[in-house]
Amino acid sequence: MRELPFAVADTTLRVAIQNLVIAGWTGRDAHKVQEHIEELAALGVAPPATTPCFYRAGIETLTQSANIDVLGGDSSGEGEWFILEAHEGRFIGCGSDHTDRKVEAYSITVSKQMCPKPIGTQLWPWAEVADHWDQLAIRTEIFEGGAWVPYQDGSVAAMRHPEELLQKARELNVPTSVGTLMFGGTLPVLGGIRPAAQFRVALHDPVLGRSLTHGYTSRTV
Repeated sequence: MRELPFAVADTTLRVAIQNLVIAGWTGRDAHKVQEHIEELAALGVAPPATTPCFYRAGIETLTQSANIDVLGGDSSGEGEWFILEAHEGRFIGCGSDHTDRKVEAYSITVSKQMCPKPIGTQLWPWAEVADHWDQLAIRTEIFEGGAWVPYQDGSVAAMRHPEELLQKARELNVPTSVGTLMFGGTLPVLGGIRPAAQFRVALHDPVLGRSLTHGYTSRTV
């Protein structure tokens, strides 16, 4: 069990996390899923047998730090929203499924365990965004060539709805109970997958005019 603090409005919520699940290949559009498959195939990553799929990772990989250490220079961030099931209810946050691409080429499952998973410190109650979920957007940037450049930009509607993902997970006996944090999948990147030491992600809600954000720097050791 891993207890982490989160800010929900003006309240601090401490959540005991017992399961970390990373959903993959979650696109609603088959063409977009294929685009991501081809994107990773260029790096030598074999496609999954079925989609979506769910990977388990150790809860110790979760971090709210602005600094992480990674092995070698072959890892990169993936901006994602996540679902967090707590005793107080269901919440939404944002983070990065930072992944070692060299390891991913021979085992996606192992690659999910290789790197820290940076997550933001703020959450929104699911009830506040449920009725306009598809209008939310994920945007990420990397610091490249001396400037911040767009890396991912698109609607969460490009990925399967959280409730559908949870249902799919239950059908496969993947944990969805209280204490589970599940990453919801990622968008294709702009300009190809590539490493960058500095990464930042935002989940934007245009209806309520607010954003969840997190940024971090990775150090190669």
